[in-house]
Amino acid sequence: MSPSKIAERETEFLDTGRRGLFRNLGLGAAGVAAGVAGLPLLAAPAHAAEDTDRAILNFALNLEYLEANFYSLATTGEALPRKLTTGATVDGKVSGGAMVPFQSSTIQQYAHNIYADERAHVGFLRDALGAGNYVAQPEIDLQDSFTTLAVAAGLIQQGQTFNPFADETSFLLGAYIFEDVGVTAYLGALSSITYGGYVTAAGGILAVEAYHAATIRELLGTAGAGVATDKISRLRAQLSGANDDEGILRPNRMLNIAPTDTNALAFPRTTQQVMNIVYGAQNAMSGLFYPKGMASL
Repeated sequence: MSPSKIAERETEFLDTGRRGLFRNLGLGAAGVAAGVAGLPLLAAPAHAAEDTDRAILNFALNLEYLEANFYSLATTGEALPRKLTTGATVDGKVSGGAMVPFQSSTIQQYAHNIYADERAHVGFLRDALGAGNYVAQPEIDLQDSFTTLAVAAGLIQQGQTFNPFADETSFLLGAYIFEDVGVTAYLGALSSITYGGYVTAAGGILAVEAYHAATIRELLGTAGAGVATDKISRLRAQLSGANDDEGILRPNRMLNIAPTDTNALAFPRTTQQVMNIVYGAQNAMSGLFYPKGMASL
Protein backbone atom coordinates (compact mmCIF):
# COMPACT_ATOMS: atom_id res chain seq x y z
CA MET A 1 0.00 0.00 0.00
CA SER A 2 1.36 3.41 -0.93
CA PRO A 3 2.07 6.05 1.76
CA SER A 4 -0.76 8.21 0.39
CA LYS A 5 -3.22 5.30 0.58
CA ILE A 6 -2.06 4.48 4.09
CA ALA A 7 -2.55 8.12 5.06
CA GLU A 8 -6.12 7.97 3.73
CA ARG A 9 -6.83 4.82 5.73
CA GLU A 10 -5.20 6.37 8.77
CA THR A 11 -7.45 9.45 8.54
CA GLU A 12 -10.50 7.23 8.08
CA PHE A 13 -9.34 5.10 10.99
CA LEU A 14 -8.99 8.08 13.34
CA ASP A 15 -12.20 9.75 12.15
CA THR A 16 -14.11 6.55 12.84
CA GLY A 17 -12.68 6.65 16.33
CA ARG A 18 -14.10 10.09 17.02
CA ARG A 19 -17.57 8.96 16.07
CA GLY A 20 -17.63 5.90 18.33
CA LEU A 21 -17.74 5.82 22.11
CA PHE A 22 -14.59 3.71 22.26
CA ARG A 23 -13.32 3.50 18.66
CA ASN A 24 -10.13 1.90 17.51
CA LEU A 25 -9.43 -0.58 20.24
CA GLY A 26 -6.46 -2.73 19.29
CA LEU A 27 -5.88 -5.36 21.87
CA GLY A 28 -3.20 -7.53 21.17
CA ALA A 29 -0.34 -6.07 19.17
CA ALA A 30 3.35 -6.82 18.98
CA GLY A 31 5.68 -5.70 21.74
CA VAL A 32 8.91 -5.31 19.85
CA ALA A 33 11.21 -3.17 21.98
CA ALA A 34 13.95 -5.71 21.36
CA GLY A 35 13.18 -6.10 17.66
CA VAL A 36 11.06 -8.83 16.13
CA ALA A 37 12.76 -11.72 17.91
CA GLY A 38 10.96 -14.98 17.36
CA LEU A 39 9.29 -13.85 14.13
CA PRO A 40 10.39 -15.23 10.73
CA LEU A 41 11.20 -12.69 8.04
CA LEU A 42 8.69 -12.07 5.28
CA ALA A 43 9.56 -13.38 1.82
CA ALA A 44 11.68 -11.20 -0.46
CA PRO A 45 11.25 -7.81 1.23
CA ALA A 46 12.18 -4.76 -0.82
CA HIS A 47 13.86 -3.15 2.18
CA ALA A 48 14.80 -4.29 5.66
CA ALA A 49 12.66 -1.53 7.19
CA GLU A 50 9.60 -2.66 5.25
CA ASP A 51 10.24 -6.22 6.38
CA THR A 52 10.35 -5.11 10.00
CA ASP A 53 7.08 -3.20 9.69
CA ARG A 54 5.36 -6.13 7.98
CA ALA A 55 6.53 -8.52 10.68
CA ILE A 56 5.22 -6.21 13.40
CA LEU A 57 1.87 -5.71 11.67
CA ASN A 58 1.41 -9.42 11.03
CA PHE A 59 2.22 -10.21 14.64
CA ALA A 60 -0.34 -7.59 15.65
CA LEU A 61 -2.85 -9.15 13.24
CA ASN A 62 -2.42 -12.54 14.90
CA LEU A 63 -3.34 -10.97 18.20
CA GLU A 64 -6.20 -8.97 16.72
CA TYR A 65 -7.71 -12.19 15.33
CA LEU A 66 -7.68 -13.57 18.86
CA GLU A 67 -9.35 -10.62 20.47
CA ALA A 68 -11.81 -9.87 17.70
CA ASN A 69 -13.05 -13.46 17.88
CA PHE A 70 -13.33 -13.30 21.66
CA TYR A 71 -15.56 -10.20 21.54
CA SER A 72 -17.43 -11.37 18.44
CA LEU A 73 -18.46 -14.60 20.14
CA ALA A 74 -19.29 -12.80 23.40
CA THR A 75 -21.61 -10.33 21.68
CA THR A 76 -23.00 -12.20 18.66
CA GLY A 77 -22.41 -15.87 19.41
CA GLU A 78 -20.44 -16.23 16.18
CA ALA A 79 -16.77 -16.03 15.23
CA LEU A 80 -15.38 -13.57 12.68
CA PRO A 81 -16.71 -14.06 9.13
CA ARG A 82 -14.43 -15.88 6.73
CA LYS A 83 -13.91 -12.78 4.60
CA LEU A 84 -11.87 -11.37 7.51
CA THR A 85 -9.89 -14.52 8.34
CA THR A 86 -8.36 -15.79 5.10
CA GLY A 87 -4.87 -14.82 4.01
CA ALA A 88 -1.55 -16.05 2.68
CA THR A 89 -1.39 -18.88 5.24
CA VAL A 90 -3.76 -21.70 6.23
CA ASP A 91 -7.01 -20.41 7.74
CA GLY A 92 -7.40 -21.81 11.26
CA LYS A 93 -10.55 -22.54 13.25
CA VAL A 94 -11.78 -21.10 16.54
CA SER A 95 -12.81 -23.45 19.35
CA GLY A 96 -15.02 -22.42 22.23
CA GLY A 97 -16.97 -19.24 22.81
CA ALA A 98 -20.64 -18.30 23.09
CA MET A 99 -22.84 -15.27 23.52
CA VAL A 100 -22.57 -13.89 27.05
CA PRO A 101 -25.90 -13.62 28.94
CA PHE A 102 -25.43 -9.94 29.77
CA GLN A 103 -27.52 -8.54 32.60
CA SER A 104 -26.18 -4.98 32.49
CA SER A 105 -26.99 -2.90 29.42
CA THR A 106 -23.91 -0.77 30.13
CA ILE A 107 -21.50 -3.72 30.09
CA GLN A 108 -23.23 -5.09 27.00
CA GLN A 109 -22.79 -1.77 25.18
CA TYR A 110 -19.10 -1.65 26.11
CA ALA A 111 -18.66 -5.19 24.83
CA HIS A 112 -20.29 -4.32 21.50
CA ASN A 113 -18.14 -1.19 21.17
CA ILE A 114 -14.98 -3.16 21.82
CA TYR A 115 -16.01 -5.83 19.33
CA ALA A 116 -16.60 -3.20 16.63
CA ASP A 117 -13.16 -1.75 17.31
CA GLU A 118 -11.38 -5.12 17.23
CA ARG A 119 -13.09 -6.08 13.99
CA ALA A 120 -12.13 -2.73 12.48
CA HIS A 121 -8.52 -3.29 13.48
CA VAL A 122 -8.43 -6.64 11.73
CA GLY A 123 -9.58 -4.93 8.55
CA PHE A 124 -7.20 -2.02 9.01
CA LEU A 125 -4.14 -4.21 9.41
CA ARG A 126 -5.08 -6.39 6.45
CA ASP A 127 -5.56 -3.30 4.27
CA ALA A 128 -2.29 -1.77 5.45
CA LEU A 129 -0.35 -4.94 4.65
CA GLY A 130 -2.03 -5.47 1.29
CA ALA A 131 -3.18 -8.63 -0.48
CA GLY A 132 -0.67 -11.46 -0.28
CA ASN A 133 1.19 -9.85 2.62
CA TYR A 134 -1.05 -10.68 5.57
CA VAL A 135 -1.44 -13.94 7.45
CA ALA A 136 -4.70 -15.79 7.80
CA GLN A 137 -6.30 -16.40 11.15
CA PRO A 138 -4.37 -19.14 12.99
CA GLU A 139 -6.04 -21.85 15.04
CA ILE A 140 -7.42 -20.17 18.18
CA ASP A 141 -8.49 -21.82 21.45
CA LEU A 142 -11.08 -19.89 23.47
CA GLN A 143 -12.09 -22.91 25.52
CA ASP A 144 -9.36 -24.95 27.20
CA SER A 145 -6.97 -21.97 27.18
CA PHE A 146 -8.93 -20.02 29.77
CA THR A 147 -9.21 -22.98 32.11
CA THR A 148 -5.47 -23.69 31.84
CA LEU A 149 -4.66 -20.06 32.60
CA ALA A 150 -7.18 -19.84 35.45
CA VAL A 151 -5.67 -22.93 37.12
CA ALA A 152 -2.15 -21.54 36.71
CA ALA A 153 -3.24 -18.20 38.20
CA GLY A 154 -4.97 -19.87 41.14
CA LEU A 155 -8.44 -18.68 40.21
CA ILE A 156 -9.78 -22.24 40.20
CA GLN A 157 -8.59 -25.68 41.25
CA GLN A 158 -7.35 -28.46 38.98
CA GLY A 159 -10.39 -30.28 37.60
CA GLN A 160 -12.56 -27.15 37.57
CA THR A 161 -13.27 -25.08 34.46
CA PHE A 162 -13.30 -21.36 33.79
CA ASN A 163 -15.68 -20.14 31.10
CA PRO A 164 -15.40 -16.40 30.31
CA PHE A 165 -18.66 -16.56 28.37
CA ALA A 166 -20.73 -17.91 31.28
CA ASP A 167 -21.59 -14.58 32.93
CA GLU A 168 -20.63 -10.91 33.04
CA THR A 169 -17.93 -11.12 35.70
CA SER A 170 -16.28 -14.06 33.97
CA PHE A 171 -16.43 -12.15 30.69
CA LEU A 172 -14.76 -9.12 32.26
CA LEU A 173 -12.00 -11.32 33.69
CA GLY A 174 -11.48 -12.84 30.25
CA ALA A 175 -11.27 -9.36 28.75
CA TYR A 176 -8.86 -8.30 31.50
CA ILE A 177 -6.46 -11.05 30.45
CA PHE A 178 -6.12 -9.34 27.06
CA GLU A 179 -6.60 -5.62 27.64
CA ASP A 180 -3.54 -4.74 29.73
CA VAL A 181 -1.38 -6.94 27.49
CA GLY A 182 -2.47 -4.79 24.54
CA VAL A 183 -1.26 -1.59 26.17
CA THR A 184 2.15 -3.04 27.00
CA ALA A 185 2.46 -4.67 23.57
CA TYR A 186 1.74 -1.53 21.54
CA LEU A 187 4.08 0.51 23.71
CA GLY A 188 6.83 -2.02 23.13
CA ALA A 189 6.22 -1.97 19.36
CA LEU A 190 6.31 1.78 18.78
CA SER A 191 10.08 2.21 18.84
CA SER A 192 10.59 -0.50 16.20
CA ILE A 193 8.06 0.72 13.62
CA THR A 194 9.84 2.60 10.83
CA TYR A 195 7.04 4.16 8.74
CA GLY A 196 5.70 7.32 10.36
CA GLY A 197 2.11 6.64 9.36
CA TYR A 198 2.15 3.34 11.19
CA VAL A 199 3.69 4.97 14.26
CA THR A 200 0.87 7.53 14.39
CA ALA A 201 -1.81 4.88 13.94
CA ALA A 202 -0.24 2.59 16.55
CA GLY A 203 0.01 5.48 18.99
CA GLY A 204 -3.65 6.29 18.46
CA ILE A 205 -4.64 2.66 19.01
CA LEU A 206 -2.47 2.51 22.12
CA ALA A 207 -4.24 5.52 23.62
CA VAL A 208 -7.72 4.12 22.95
CA GLU A 209 -6.65 0.70 24.14
CA ALA A 210 -5.67 2.27 27.43
CA TYR A 211 -9.19 3.72 27.72
CA HIS A 212 -10.61 0.25 27.20
CA ALA A 213 -8.26 -1.33 29.70
CA ALA A 214 -9.17 1.28 32.31
CA THR A 215 -12.87 0.68 31.68
CA ILE A 216 -12.51 -3.07 32.17
CA ARG A 217 -10.49 -2.48 35.34
CA GLU A 218 -13.12 -0.10 36.69
CA LEU A 219 -15.97 -2.53 35.97
CA LEU A 220 -14.06 -5.36 37.67
CA GLY A 221 -13.44 -3.13 40.67
CA THR A 222 -17.15 -2.39 40.90
CA ALA A 223 -17.84 -6.13 40.67
CA GLY A 224 -15.45 -6.81 43.57
CA ALA A 225 -13.06 -8.88 41.46
CA GLY A 226 -9.86 -7.24 42.64
CA VAL A 227 -8.29 -10.36 44.13
CA ALA A 228 -8.86 -12.30 40.91
CA THR A 229 -7.21 -9.60 38.79
CA ASP A 230 -4.20 -9.55 41.11
CA LYS A 231 -3.74 -13.28 40.55
CA ILE A 232 -3.95 -12.85 36.78
CA SER A 233 -1.46 -9.98 36.87
CA ARG A 234 1.02 -11.97 38.94
CA LEU A 235 0.85 -14.80 36.41
CA ARG A 236 1.33 -12.43 33.47
CA ALA A 237 4.38 -10.90 35.15
CA GLN A 238 5.76 -14.37 35.87
CA LEU A 239 5.32 -15.43 32.25
CA SER A 240 6.77 -12.17 31.00
CA GLY A 241 9.80 -12.58 33.23
CA ALA A 242 9.69 -8.99 34.46
CA ASN A 243 8.01 -6.84 37.08
CA ASP A 244 5.66 -5.38 34.49
CA ASP A 245 2.10 -5.84 35.73
CA GLU A 246 -0.29 -4.71 38.45
CA GLY A 247 -3.79 -5.80 39.40
CA ILE A 248 -6.61 -3.40 40.18
CA LEU A 249 -5.92 -3.35 43.92
CA ARG A 250 -3.06 -1.38 45.46
CA PRO A 251 -1.37 -2.66 48.64
CA ASN A 252 -3.67 -0.37 50.66
CA ARG A 253 -6.65 -2.04 48.91
CA MET A 254 -7.49 1.13 47.00
CA LEU A 255 -8.45 0.64 43.35
CA ASN A 256 -5.68 0.95 40.77
CA ILE A 257 -6.88 2.15 37.37
CA ALA A 258 -3.49 2.20 35.62
CA PRO A 259 -0.64 -0.31 36.00
CA THR A 260 2.59 1.71 35.85
CA ASP A 261 6.20 1.82 37.00
CA THR A 262 7.46 4.16 39.74
CA ASN A 263 7.44 7.07 37.26
CA ALA A 264 3.78 6.45 36.39
CA LEU A 265 4.78 5.18 32.93
CA ALA A 266 3.01 2.26 31.29
CA PHE A 267 5.00 -0.97 30.99
CA PRO A 268 6.35 -1.97 27.55
CA ARG A 269 6.75 -5.61 26.55
CA THR A 270 8.89 -7.20 23.86
CA THR A 271 7.57 -9.62 21.27
CA GLN A 272 8.93 -12.56 23.23
CA GLN A 273 7.29 -11.37 26.46
CA VAL A 274 3.94 -11.05 24.70
CA MET A 275 4.32 -14.54 23.23
CA ASN A 276 5.22 -15.90 26.67
CA ILE A 277 1.85 -14.70 27.94
CA VAL A 278 -0.39 -15.77 25.04
CA TYR A 279 1.40 -19.14 24.73
CA GLY A 280 1.32 -19.66 28.49
CA ALA A 281 5.02 -20.50 28.90
CA GLN A 282 8.37 -18.82 28.50
CA ASN A 283 10.09 -19.35 25.14
CA ALA A 284 7.33 -21.64 23.86
CA MET A 285 6.58 -21.87 20.13
CA SER A 286 2.85 -22.49 20.61
CA GLY A 287 0.28 -23.10 23.30
CA LEU A 288 -2.65 -21.72 25.28
CA PHE A 289 -4.58 -19.42 22.91
CA TYR A 290 -2.56 -20.55 19.86
CA PRO A 291 -2.37 -24.38 19.92
CA LYS A 292 -0.36 -24.47 16.68
CA GLY A 293 1.42 -21.17 17.17
CA MET A 294 0.85 -17.85 15.46
CA ALA A 295 0.68 -17.66 11.69
CA SER A 296 3.71 -16.33 9.82
CA LEU A 297 4.74 -15.85 6.20
